[in-house]
Amino acid sequence: MIKIGIITASDRASKGIYEDISGKAIIETLKDYLVSEFEPVYRVIADEQVEIEKAMIELCDDEGCSLVVTTGGTGPALRDVTPEATENVCQKMMPGFGELMRQVSLQYVPTAILSRQTAGIRNNSLIINLPGKPKSIRECLDAVFPAVPYCIDLIEGPYLECDESVIKVFRPKSK
Repeated sequence: MIKIGIITASDRASKGIYEDISGKAIIETLKDYLVSEFEPVYRVIADEQVEIEKAMIELCDDEGCSLVVTTGGTGPALRDVTPEATENVCQKMMPGFGELMRQVSLQYVPTAILSRQTAGIRNNSLIINLPGKPKSIRECLDAVFPAVPYCIDLIEGPYLECDESVIKVFRPKSK
C-alpha cells in the first residue's frame, strides 16, 4: 500500500481549539488526483520545529511514506518554522516547488511573497510544504503535482497513477 503523510502544523488545531480543515483538504485533493490506492498517515501537531522534524522523520523513515505534505507554518511569523524543519531533515532541497507555488499564489493575493513554502528529499521521500488555507492548498497542489509522480519515480518510490481528467502529470517518454 502506498503511504502518504499529511502534517498539519498548528498550535490551535493540535490543542483542539478548532478543527483541522487544511490537512483534510490535502487528503481530499489527493483522493481527487490519485487513481492509485493510498493510505493517508495523518498528524496534527504544534508549531514547534522539533516536533515538526520528528513527525517528518517518523513519516518518512518509520512509516515509509513516499510523499509527505505539510500545511501551516510557512509564513513570516515567529512561530512559522515548517520550512526550517524541512531543510533540517532533507538531504536535498527542491526550491522549484516553492517558486512555482508563490508564482501561482501571486495571481490571487499580493501577500504570497510572504510565503516560504519549499520542498525537499529525505531518502526515498518527497516533502512538500503548503500554505494553510484550503483554497491555497488546492491552487498550489494543482500547480506542482504534475511533477510529483515523476519526482517520486526518480527517488525510487512507488508508481503514482493519477486521474488524467483531474490532473495531468508529466513523465518523460521512454527512449
